[in-house]
Amino acid sequence: MGLTNMDNVTVTFEPEGRKVKAPVGSTVLNVAKEAGVSIRSECGGKGLCGKCRIIIMDKDAVSGLTEAEKKHLSQLDIDRGYRLACQTKIFKNVVVTVPMESRLGILKVNIMGKERNVNVNPFIKKLHVVVPKPTLSDTKPDFERLVEILRRRFKDLNGIYIDYEVLKKMPDVLRNAHWDVTLVIWDACKIIEIELGDTSGEVFGLAVDIGTSKIVGHLVDLTSGKTVAMGWIENPQTTYGEDIITRITYASTSDANLETLQKLAVDGLNKVLHEVCEKAGVDPNKVYEILVVGNTAMHHLFFGIQPKYVALSPYVPAVKRTLSLAARDLNVRANPHGVVTALPIVAGFVGADAIADVLATGIYESEENSLLIDIGTNTEIFVGNKDDLICCSCASGPTFEGAHIRYGMKAVTGAIERIRIKPDLEVEYETIGNVKPRGLCGSAVIDVIAEMFKHGIINNRGRFNPNIETPRLRRGYDGWEFVIAWRDETMTGREITVTQKDITEIQLAKAAIYSGCSILMKRRKFRKEDIDVLFIAGAFGNYVNPENAKIIGLIPDIPTEKIRFVGNTAIAGAKMALISKEVRDVAEYLARVIRYHELAADADFNSEFLNALLIPNRIIERFPSVKKYLQNNA
Repeated sequence: MGLTNMDNVTVTFEPEGRKVKAPVGSTVLNVAKEAGVSIRSECGGKGLCGKCRIIIMDKDAVSGLTEAEKKHLSQLDIDRGYRLACQTKIFKNVVVTVPMESRLGILKVNIMGKERNVNVNPFIKKLHVVVPKPTLSDTKPDFERLVEILRRRFKDLNGIYIDYEVLKKMPDVLRNAHWDVTLVIWDACKIIEIELGDTSGEVFGLAVDIGTSKIVGHLVDLTSGKTVAMGWIENPQTTYGEDIITRITYASTSDANLETLQKLAVDGLNKVLHEVCEKAGVDPNKVYEILVVGNTAMHHLFFGIQPKYVALSPYVPAVKRTLSLAARDLNVRANPHGVVTALPIVAGFVGADAIADVLATGIYESEENSLLIDIGTNTEIFVGNKDDLICCSCASGPTFEGAHIRYGMKAVTGAIERIRIKPDLEVEYETIGNVKPRGLCGSAVIDVIAEMFKHGIINNRGRFNPNIETPRLRRGYDGWEFVIAWRDETMTGREITVTQKDITEIQLAKAAIYSGCSILMKRRKFRKEDIDVLFIAGAFGNYVNPENAKIIGLIPDIPTEKIRFVGNTAIAGAKMALISKEVRDVAEYLARVIRYHELAADADFNSEFLNALLIPNRIIERFPSVKKYLQNNA
C-alpha cells in the first residue's frame, strides 16, 4: 500500500540536520515554516520569485517539476537536484539541502533615524500617593477615595476612571500595600495600574515601527525621554510574502489567514519587546504604553482589521484616527493593562509610518521647500512646506530588497552592497561582512545599472550593447547578462550576474518613485530648482549612492549638497509621539491637513511613468548632471 495524506514522512533539513515529521503531500516550504527553517520566499510561496531554491537528490521522494520551476531553473540546475521549495511536494522520507543563496542571513538594518528634541510629556504618568484608610466614620469606597486624593493633589487630571481588570484587584492591592501605592495613569484620566509602594521611578514605553520587512523597537524611559535599548526582528509575516499585496491577498482569503498574519505581527513585536527589556534589565510589566507606526496594510494586519479594501479602488482604509487598545486585548506582553497606540493614517497606503516621517523631519513646520522620500517596499513621498504638504504612495515593490532580481537578496552578510566598474570594464565590489559574495542587495543593483550606463554597457533604454568587448558581457540561458563576480569569487560557487530582466525590474521600480516625485512637484508648482532639501528616509535609502540614484533617474537631479539621509525616521517619529502629548496632537493635525494625491487617478501619471522608464528619463533636460554620460550611449 502507498502512503496517504494521513501518513507522516520524515524530512531532514541540511546543513542543520534538523529532522521533522510532516504530512504526505506537504510542500517543502510549508514544512520548513513549521520547523523554523528559514528559506527565502519573496512571493509568499506562489512560484513567482524563484528564490526558495533547495536541493533534493532523491527525485522519487517528491513531486515532479512544475511549470514555475521550469521557468526559474536552468537545465544545469535541474540536473544538480535544484527545486523550488514552494512547488515541491513530499511523498517519502527525504533529505532537503538549503543552499547558501536560499538561507536568510544577518540583516544589515538601520534602526535609528533623525530625531528632533521635544519636551518630555508622555501620556503615561506615575503618581505616588498615600491614601487615608477608611474608618467607621469615613466609609467612602476605595475608588472614590483615590479620586478624592488625586483631585486634591493634581489639578490637571480629567474625569478619572479605572481599567476594569485593575478595579477588580484594587481592594486587595490597597490593603496589601497599607494604602501606600503608585498609580499609573494614562492620558490624565484612566488608572491602568496600581502598584505597591513608590515605583514612580520605573516607567517605560516602547516605540515600534512595524515595517513590511522588519519590526524595529526602541525602549524609552518615559521620565527622561531617553532610549535605553533598541532591537529589531525580521517581520515574521515575510514567510507569507515579501510584498504588501501578497499578504493582503492571503489575509483576504479567510478569517483564519488574517488571524495568522495578525498573530505573526504581534509575536514579532513581543520578541522585540523581550529583547530590549532583557538588554536594559527592565521588567516588561513596567512597559505601560507601546506606540506603533506602520504603513496602512501593516497597521490593519497588526490590529486584525481586514485590509483587502485598501488594495481595491478607491483604496479606502477601515479607520484613520489614532487607535488605542489594551495590551491584553492584542496579546502584547507588556503590562497587560497598558495601552497600545497607533498614530493616525493619512489615506490609502500612506500610513502612520509616513506621519512619523513628517514628524521626525519637521517639514510640516519648515519654511524650506522639502521633498521627502521614504524608500521601501511601499514608497511614500511628501512635497511642500509649513504652508501646504501633499503626499502620495508608490508601488515600488520589494525590488530594492532583492525580490525579482535573479541574484538579488536582502542586505545580509555576503550581499554585495557597493559596485564600481573601472575603465577597463573590470568590476570592484564590497560585501556586507567583508566575506565572499552570494548576491546583490538593492544599493548594489542601483550602482551597477548606473555604472553600466556610464560606461556604455547599457543604453538609455536599459538594453545591453552587444558591441562592448568584455568577457563579462555574454549571452546567458535567457538573454544577455553582465557578470559581477566569477564562480571562483563567490560563496556559492555560482557566478553572480545582472540580467536584462533585472534591469527592467529596477527601471519599473525607479520609474514609479520618480513619477511620484515629479507629479507632486507639479501639483505644488515646484521646479527641482525650488527644492531646498531632499530627505531620503528608510533603512534602504540610507545606503543609496545619491549620484548613482540620480544617474538612473530614481530621484530628481537635485544638487547632492541638498540631499540629507535621515535613516529610519518612522521609528524616530514614533518615539517623539511616545514621549510627547503635543507631538501626538500634531500627528492628528497632520492626518487632517496633509493632502493625499492618488497617482492612479492623475492624468499625467502614464506619461510621467513612461518617460521615467528610460535612463535617466526620456526628458533628458530634467537631468543636466547626467548628460555627460550620454556620449557613451549614442
